[in-house]
Amino acid sequence: MVTILSSHQIEAIKMMKNGCILCGDVGTGKSRTALAYYYMVECGGCLNVNGTGTFKFMTRPRDLYIITTAKKRDSYEWEAECGHFCLSTRTGVNDGNVKVTIDSWNNIKKYKDVYGAFFIFDEQRVVGFGAWTKSFLNIARKNHWILLSATPGDTWTDYIPVFIANGFYRNKTEFNERHCVFSRFSKYPKIERFINVGELEQHRRDIMVRMLYVRQTTSNHIMIPVMYDQALYRTVMRNRWDPYENEPIKENGKLCYLLRKVVNTDVSRQMAMEELLLQHPRVIVFYNYSYELEILREICNKHEITVGEWNGEMHTDVPTGERWAYLVQYAAGCEGWNCIETDTIVFYSQSYSYRMTKQAEGRIDRLNTPYKNLYYYKMRSTAPIDLAISRALSQKKNFNEKSFVTEHVSAY
Repeated sequence: MVTILSSHQIEAIKMMKNGCILCGDVGTGKSRTALAYYYMVECGGCLNVNGTGTFKFMTRPRDLYIITTAKKRDSYEWEAECGHFCLSTRTGVNDGNVKVTIDSWNNIKKYKDVYGAFFIFDEQRVVGFGAWTKSFLNIARKNHWILLSATPGDTWTDYIPVFIANGFYRNKTEFNERHCVFSRFSKYPKIERFINVGELEQHRRDIMVRMLYVRQTTSNHIMIPVMYDQALYRTVMRNRWDPYENEPIKENGKLCYLLRKVVNTDVSRQMAMEELLLQHPRVIVFYNYSYELEILREICNKHEITVGEWNGEMHTDVPTGERWAYLVQYAAGCEGWNCIETDTIVFYSQSYSYRMTKQAEGRIDRLNTPYKNLYYYKMRSTAPIDLAISRALSQKKNFNEKSFVTEHVSAY
């Protein structure tokens, strides 16, 4: 059996160790790299890599647990990767009689009592100190593990669980005492700045394994200028009035939602979307809200375009055929799947999250894509909220509704 690994994957395996974060852009083959590390380093097996070497069974077999997204689990993507290493989730068929379990982050609590196994945590979910993080820390104390992520952390606080799991700190309190200066004027605990940053950077270097891969594809990011109803936008912003329900707006979140609805439902955006669907026969479209989905459905139905959907209610596969559109809601489907049957993604509206945006872009930028040029069309108006979201994403930050409202209320 021959296992195909690229040079950047082989180099990453050499640097990996228990408790590391394997960091690589979406589509760079982190899954296969993690499994090769498990088989050769953790379990003492040998692989025939790219025709070189001899395949040998494990000398130190460990049960394997893969914690991933629900979509990746249900699409059997990990099962396909396991097949390259003669591994299966079926009982009693694996080398060393190891057990292979693939499950979603939603069920991580089920495995908190496992001992002596190897865990692959796919897609970074150990941010904050909720139930998932507590289960992760429990598992990390009793097993070997690695974490796979394209976007491992935006701030130092995102690394706290992984730093604790590696033994750099006993708990969150110790981290805060050594590195955080809190604001004296905030009503809730708010970090004003970090101290001893050199120590934090050293910890990150100790556990971060970056996959250095020169892509063979060229990403073409094309901005599509669209209009918006300026008068209606001013009415919503200045008067804090909901023109759709004819009632006052009380919350900042509702205000931003309505401002975006004014912007995203403009007829010019719909016309631009229509032109792109006619120009490109197979298109993935990312959107945020249900009203956008209704607009996209109407456009596709009008032109008899086959539609597939992935959102909170619909979980259909990517369509097949000569002409189709796959309508994907950011939160539900920005990660955990891929498509090499198209070279085009349209962002009908922007996500607030930089991580979600990068994950969404990676759905078509895969190692095995047949395309050299990939096209990312991004609808953009000159509305203040559209520009503010763009500015945050360009700085690799998430858009903050409260800050936006505070900054712009005086302008109206």
